[in-house]
Amino acid sequence: MPVPPVLRLLGTLALSLALAACEQSETPRFSAAEPGEQLSGGTATVNRADQNAYSLPSANLSPTRRLDFSVGNSFFRNPWVIAPATTIARDGLGPLFNTNACQNCHIKDGRGHPPGSAADNAVSSLVRLSIPAQPGQEALLERQGLIPEPVYGGQLQDMAIPGAAPEGKVRISYTSEVVTFKDGTRIELQKPELQLSQLGYGALHPDTQFSLRVAPPMIGLGLLEAIPEAALLANADPDDRDGDGISGRANQVWDHASQSSRLGRFGWKAGQPSLNQQNADAFFNDMGLSTPLIAGSSCTAAQPDCLQLPHGGESEVSEHILAQVLFYTRNLAVPARRGVDDPQVLKGKGLFHQAGCQACHTPSFTTSQAAAEPELANQLIRPYSDLLLHDMGDGLADNRREFQASGREWRTPPLWGIGLTETVNGHTRFLHDGRARNLLEAILWHGGEADGARQAVMAFDAEQRAALLAFLDSL
Repeated sequence: MPVPPVLRLLGTLALSLALAACEQSETPRFSAAEPGEQLSGGTATVNRADQNAYSLPSANLSPTRRLDFSVGNSFFRNPWVIAPATTIARDGLGPLFNTNACQNCHIKDGRGHPPGSAADNAVSSLVRLSIPAQPGQEALLERQGLIPEPVYGGQLQDMAIPGAAPEGKVRISYTSEVVTFKDGTRIELQKPELQLSQLGYGALHPDTQFSLRVAPPMIGLGLLEAIPEAALLANADPDDRDGDGISGRANQVWDHASQSSRLGRFGWKAGQPSLNQQNADAFFNDMGLSTPLIAGSSCTAAQPDCLQLPHGGESEVSEHILAQVLFYTRNLAVPARRGVDDPQVLKGKGLFHQAGCQACHTPSFTTSQAAAEPELANQLIRPYSDLLLHDMGDGLADNRREFQASGREWRTPPLWGIGLTETVNGHTRFLHDGRARNLLEAILWHGGEADGARQAVMAFDAEQRAALLAFLDSL
């Protein structure tokens, strides 16, 4: 019996839809690099791939502006000293602190690492502290984002000036678990176990919550700050209305300058609204230095002897110095990508999209025309981050809130420059606490909203995994 034309048409349509569905499930095709794809930071990108790749000024800075960059670099790099001192522009360190210079944590403006041997201190990493909030503490949560531990505050400081006791020592041990890929390849993951000893001011609160953090790289921060808020919020889907399993949401945090809540962009849980406040917070918590934005003592009210020790005044870091450091941190350039046209890199890019990694690691944005610095304005940038919070599952959870971020949520870290980590910093430790010893381990720790992407990578064979890593190394 002849097939009626209508049925024949419907059959053709069904076949077309089926073929289209198959095509969508295959690896996206990237036969060549996109125009300008190697310029991750737009015209601010620098063409450098050596140990100084993270430490250069934006390529589009004028010679005069490069002098300002160098001044800011001096305050970022050189150590601060105990007050009183003849070096009044750099005194006031402590009494409690984690380091005496920004560069000690952000080594070569790059990524920190967790403490290693028993002789190694925790410089380039730190431990955040808090306790669960109680009814009636909503106002504190709005302004602080958390409830500090009553004696030790919101961060454990493992160094002190003479006359004060350090708050404690930080050590990390690891337990192992083995993950098996579909092709039978086995990978051992290391889960960190935090150990605090030599507590200088008595026992911690029994409900203390801990979060180990390593220092993130400093590149491209001014460009991230220049992404329009509307562009970030456009990617937020807190109720997962599109049903793709990805429900990124913005953190709303307290802004000291405006005395209001604003969108968070910086920090592992997007706990800071601006680069200036991020810098001021680091001066205060990491080095015990007051700024016009955040002032006081690194000692808590439960440490009265510590409070009596000398410091450099209410603005140990002057408005001028803070502004110079801000200019420096805004203009640390992103290094150019390498091998963007390499066939293996292009294959890995397709696999990155096939796995769904781009759902959180958003490839590109265009910065605002009204950026804080003209060199940062109207730039097509490729940070591979949406700067939003995502539930990453129990494996990465620190079970500690930070403003609206839950204990399972983390901000998507930018991937630009990640392939130069070993060149610049001599290691390949990744994730918020440095537990991953390489990028493949970092992927395997993904859970929660990212579990689908993780499962996709688990199904890749050795050749596909190598291509994916080649793409990530090119960033």
